[in-house]
Amino acid sequence: MVARLVIAAPSSGAGKTTVATGLMAAFAGRGLAVSPHKVGPDYIDPGYHALATGRPGRNLDAYMCGTGLIAPLFEHGARGCDLAVVEGVMGLYDGAADQGELASTAQVSKLLKAPVVLVVDASSQSRSVAALVHGFASWDPEVRIGGVILNKVATDRHEHLLREALGESGVPVLGVLRRAPAVATPSRHLGLVPVAERQAQAVEAVAAQAEQVLQGCDLDALLALARSAPPLHAAAWDPVGAVRTRAGGSVVPTVPRSAAGGSPVALRNGGPRPRVAVAGGAAFTFSYAEHAELLTAAGAEVVTFDPLRDEALPEGTLGLVIGGGFPEMYGAELSANEPLRKAVAALAASGAPVAAECAGLLYLARSLDGTPMCGVLDADARMSERLTLGYRDAVAVSDSSLAATGARMRGHEFHRTVIEPGAGANAAWGLRQPERRVEGFVRQGVHASYVHTHWAGAPEAAVRFVEHCANGPVA
Repeated sequence: MVARLVIAAPSSGAGKTTVATGLMAAFAGRGLAVSPHKVGPDYIDPGYHALATGRPGRNLDAYMCGTGLIAPLFEHGARGCDLAVVEGVMGLYDGAADQGELASTAQVSKLLKAPVVLVVDASSQSRSVAALVHGFASWDPEVRIGGVILNKVATDRHEHLLREALGESGVPVLGVLRRAPAVATPSRHLGLVPVAERQAQAVEAVAAQAEQVLQGCDLDALLALARSAPPLHAAAWDPVGAVRTRAGGSVVPTVPRSAAGGSPVALRNGGPRPRVAVAGGAAFTFSYAEHAELLTAAGAEVVTFDPLRDEALPEGTLGLVIGGGFPEMYGAELSANEPLRKAVAALAASGAPVAAECAGLLYLARSLDGTPMCGVLDADARMSERLTLGYRDAVAVSDSSLAATGARMRGHEFHRTVIEPGAGANAAWGLRQPERRVEGFVRQGVHASYVHTHWAGAPEAAVRFVEHCANGPVA
């Protein structure tokens, strides 16, 4: 059994990331193996979590993956660890719009049977903090709030007033943190600046967060609370098993299950493992660890490359995955790498499978803010003042290397760019909410869309993609 805590807050901006990352780093500094998790679709916070723990930050998204996969995905990520720290999303009870508690931190805490530590921004209140905590603790009796960490406390006098008020609430104070500029992480149009763009400064910030937590939190009490979580009785998610089950028997293990350990499976045609190149580096930092695991399980050899630095695709590339990130911050550098842009365009023109999400979509466009990109799509992208944000219920409207027409997949949009036109002659998805529209591009082997997806909830996408890579170009 893995000891576990969920770090939540009444609202965004209270300091969840600072506290969660600081706790991860502080406990790791004590010699514990700490498993980092994040509720929801966020890609950036897990990068800081990984820096704090030395393990991949993993997301727990009940909307995209389904409630039944939350505990198995948690067990998969936390295997072999002493402690898991789960950072929440938005306010404790905030979830998918018009879906009740679905995908909220509260729901995930219940699915994990994990105690919640509420991080409260106390900067503008004193006695009222008790009413706030009481309200959150009593709203849902199935959510166990085991303690409070008070953040942005001004003075010793302020701390005294807060502790006095909370003394009658029945919820213990497990930490008090003063305002500390050193722990701040810079933000921009889509949230925090990713670790990959500020590695040295990020290391310093995480160290400062750990020190702040060490000075202000009762780590022994927090660990005792984490260890009070009951057993989950959930089997760990396994990419090989997921691929085998959802592929309808089209793939078989190459080694006995007891020795598989994430080993790839053989393709239906018995051919060699196709090489799939996955974009990385500072411009393309948005990815879920399970995607590479599923591609490998489906039979691919996964290799990474950096479009900012590499002038050619990895030798022997038969498929290409370009996830999300910030190409708008690196438009000039991406454009200047003309040899790679031409290589990507040539691969796409050959009919090879290419899966592009959000930043990948922009990279495949003709231009981004007037700067030449790969020119795979007859479309132009630009920055916008409007934030597009929310979960999406998507239906494939064209056969592609990721999905057959009519296949449903849940995803998430998060961008401040627009692309014109918004869909090609063969669109990728029909979106059902918040408004009905078609979106994205399907052309030969290319599937490009603004919608981020989590393949753990649809492992057949990885199987289909790898089999398209193995079976040759799409005419």
